Amino acid sequence: MARPGSGLLELLGDLGIPEKGARVYLAACRAGPQTASELGRLSAVNRVEAYRFIKQLTEAGLLVPNGGRPQRFAALAPEELVDRSIRTASDRLHRLEADREKVLSGWEESRTELDDRDPRKFAVLEGRGTICRFLHKRIGTAERQVLLSTGGRTLATFLEGGIDRALREAGDRGVKVKVLTEVYPPNLGAAKHFAGFSELRHSASPVVNRAVVIDRLGALVYVSGDDEFGPTTDEQVALWSSAPMFVHLARDNYRRVWAPATRSEARFVELENPLAAVLPVISGKEAVPFQRLKEIAKLGMRASGVKEFQLHLPELIETIARQLGREIALQVEGQTPATVAASLSEYYETHTLGHLKMVKAQPLTLQVTACFACTPHSPEIGRMMCPQLLRSVLESRLGHHWEVSKPDPTKHATRGCVFTATAA
Repeated sequence: MARPGSGLLELLGDLGIPEKGARVYLAACRAGPQTASELGRLSAVNRVEAYRFIKQLTEAGLLVPNGGRPQRFAALAPEELVDRSIRTASDRLHRLEADREKVLSGWEESRTELDDRDPRKFAVLEGRGTICRFLHKRIGTAERQVLLSTGGRTLATFLEGGIDRALREAGDRGVKVKVLTEVYPPNLGAAKHFAGFSELRHSASPVVNRAVVIDRLGALVYVSGDDEFGPTTDEQVALWSSAPMFVHLARDNYRRVWAPATRSEARFVELENPLAAVLPVISGKEAVPFQRLKEIAKLGMRASGVKEFQLHLPELIETIARQLGREIALQVEGQTPATVAASLSEYYETHTLGHLKMVKAQPLTLQVTACFACTPHSPEIGRMMCPQLLRSVLESRLGHHWEVSKPDPTKHATRGCVFTATAA
């Protein structure tokens, strides 16, 4: 059985009143208004401590002095104490309900904040909003250099998240900002925007690592996102680390891809003032570009008096194969020769291009049967087109320079076309 008054003792403890102070209050409740020395005697608390607790209880409104001589102290009625506690708890509950989202949002932000005193070396960030807020703060602390790498299709996500503003502000502070991406007509506007406050370069091979390296203190690497595992922005995940080896590897990888990349000024000129005109071949209207070529040829003959033009068929086939390879590379997956080959095999099947399978991983050996390009009338077209197409796919997906062998025409009928691909 609980001792008498234990409920009040617990309530007073919740209000921050020590046990001896609670005994002084309960003595005043039982005996009525009493002097300080009498309250000390009744509660078995020595006089010095009693005076200290009486002051605390008075300031808390639990004891009320009467102003007479000698001064006596009356206790706040227990009923009023309980009612006041209920009102206080109710007010706190309502405030907590009103501030629920603010409290949780503050927690989400604080749990990803790291500083020099934080012993953690890694932090996992989930959701675009969390990642963007984290990057804003980190870029805001940059002192020397920010290195950003992202694929051409995801460059715009740094605009949507306002990361461009943080990078511009860093540049205004004297921080060197470098951006590595792929610049194509669809993202030319975004690329020019970033080039206005950073040193931007175009990578000829796909940028597969979306990352931000800040000074030599930390690196953030996306492990999922719009074009990877996460189908929505809430499912984006990034890994931040201040571990020296992690930062070193991120910086070293950035330097390797940055060195051969094209300066943005040259890339913009290349896109806006191309050396060659493009004649698009559209399904269902295949004859249109050839009619245009015929008109150009006739115009040139009439103006120059030339009676014959010759089109070099191998060059034309290679041009077509390179473009086909680049387009296919955008639709297949993989970051190693074997995974690219597996994805390419599925692509061939679903697009009725023939049957492609990997015969051997080292060196990468591919076999193609029922190939779309090996027509009965011109089987040589396929044997010229396919090596260049496969080479274009591998170079677009994996980077580096690749050599792809031409198939043996004597074995085509029995084995199909066999290609050996090696990284140069």
